[in-house]
Amino acid sequence: MSSRKKSSRRTRVLVGGAALAVVGAGVVGTVAANAADATGTASAAPVAARDGDLTQSTHLTLAAAEKAARAALDAAAKDGRQVSVAVVDRNGNTLVTLRGDGAGPQSYESAERKAFTAVSWNAPTSQLAKRLEQAPTLKDIPGTLFLAGGTPVTAQGAPVAGIGVAGAPSGDLDERYAQAGAAALGR
Repeated sequence: MSSRKKSSRRTRVLVGGAALAVVGAGVVGTVAANAADATGTASAAPVAARDGDLTQSTHLTLAAAEKAARAALDAAAKDGRQVSVAVVDRNGNTLVTLRGDGAGPQSYESAERKAFTAVSWNAPTSQLAKRLEQAPTLKDIPGTLFLAGGTPVTAQGAPVAGIGVAGAPSGDLDERYAQAGAAALGR
């Protein structure tokens, strides 16, 4: 009987080892199958771009965007004006929008579009509005608004953000409040 137990243990070890080998082969086969593309050939490893093929850009932080928006809104409130303020990043994506108490419903979108326009051309929108005389189709570019009230924010000579204000009785006031927001970043 004792020889039978030894045989049984040996058999179990052999069968268990064979089972592990089968499972291991299945895992390796699955990994290999997943690495192949639809044509059955192995897919290439990701390609890393060379440093010379990359650019670097600077973006305004959310805290800085909030600071600028608050400063613009406060400047307008000090004058008793109800406005909306928007700050967009270098790519024209909205970072912050504040709609002041009593600001008109159109002011929210107008502020965003002025900010987008200012950062896109790296110029105050009052200057850009004057360019429409020579190039009236500029106003047809989606997302832009060529009315005074937007100002760019720059770093090292390049635009990094745009601030737009809308809702004051004139574009000149809107732009003055936008500039107050930009000035808050220089402090």
